[in-house]
Amino acid sequence: MSEPKLHTETPMMADEMMPETAHMEPDMPLDSAAVAEDNAVMAALRERDEWRDKAYRAAADAENVKRRTAQELQDARQFAVSKFASDVLGVGDNLARALTAPEGNEKALRDGIAMTAAQLQTMLGRHGIAPIAVKAGDALNPDLHQAMTEAPTNEFAPGTIVQEIQAGFTINGRLLRPALVVVAKPVDSEQ
Repeated sequence: MSEPKLHTETPMMADEMMPETAHMEPDMPLDSAAVAEDNAVMAALRERDEWRDKAYRAAADAENVKRRTAQELQDARQFAVSKFASDVLGVGDNLARALTAPEGNEKALRDGIAMTAAQLQTMLGRHGIAPIAVKAGDALNPDLHQAMTEAPTNEFAPGTIVQEIQAGFTINGRLLRPALVVVAKPVDSEQ
């Protein structure tokens, strides 16, 4: 075993072990540059902490907005048709009442159905659903009409509408369902 080495360096003097500030007189002010630097560092740390806090809060707010928006979107998808469905139920109630009308009173039944049809059109209008106006002789508009068949006729120009088979509708100006129509074609003179 080797023997421990003895410390051969010369011992330090007491004033060498003391920090630099120990040499200062007690009434002597600290270096103003060092104090200013310490204050600047502390201010920068406070500002960093404030910005970090603001960033955390902004991230939390963004997450809350995202979550709330997702919930509102889900609710909108799920319940968007509530008002429309409520109005349709009113039309259905009137149709059910028409079916319970006593037999033999066809005029009252007809009048009830006519009123229900008017109620349905009013209800559709409240929800932005409008019928596409179609009359015989109108030009076929492929954006609004769908030709189902052609009818030979000399009464209307070829390619114009002769008759509407099923009504078409728009919803807030956008096509919901095209009107199904019969279109004129020239009469073959050879037959």
